[in-house]
Amino acid sequence: MPAQRRKFYVVWKGRKPGIYPSWEETRRQVEGFPNARYRAFDSLEEARRAFVRDADEYTGKPSSMGKWRYAARRPALPSVVVDAAASGPSGPMEYRGVRLDTDEVLFAQGPFPRGTVNIGEFLAIVHALAWLAERGLNWPVYSDSQVARLWVERGKCKSRLRMDERLANLVERAEKWLASHPNHAPVLAWDTKEWGEIPADFGRK
Repeated sequence: MPAQRRKFYVVWKGRKPGIYPSWEETRRQVEGFPNARYRAFDSLEEARRAFVRDADEYTGKPSSMGKWRYAARRPALPSVVVDAAASGPSGPMEYRGVRLDTDEVLFAQGPFPRGTVNIGEFLAIVHALAWLAERGLNWPVYSDSQVARLWVERGKCKSRLRMDERLANLVERAEKWLASHPNHAPVLAWDTKEWGEIPADFGRK
């Protein structure tokens, strides 16, 4: 059995705010403390960065969110990042797009009663491309879904899911948009390993 990965804990609000190397030490600072604020991080470096920032920036988000800001190789700015979330293998599903450098939510759609993450990612990418085209912008669009990026490249959503009329119409419109806009903005892979979770993530992992 592989060794358990070590965690570092940031306590923003507790008996003694700080960074702690074990859950047992952290527990003594937060257990029974009113409205305690704390979170685990995968490295001491990430914990140190988080400690000097506002706890609200990490509420409901993966601990690696924002890692891209300190990476040696960073994503292009400005740009749009997209993500989708589904409850179970076939929905409900929703998707959204976020401007990377400002964290502004540019668009959000759903929930749709039936839909997969890959369908949502496909629609999110095309939605972002259309949003950019309407404004005459050529910012890159980042997605962490290899399947969705391939579908966009081929101009066709290949899902076998039986969609309801609303979602099927959106997919059809997206495919037609791609066919009529071959010179759209670039669609790039989000490097989760180097940059952490994509900032459009819904925080449900």
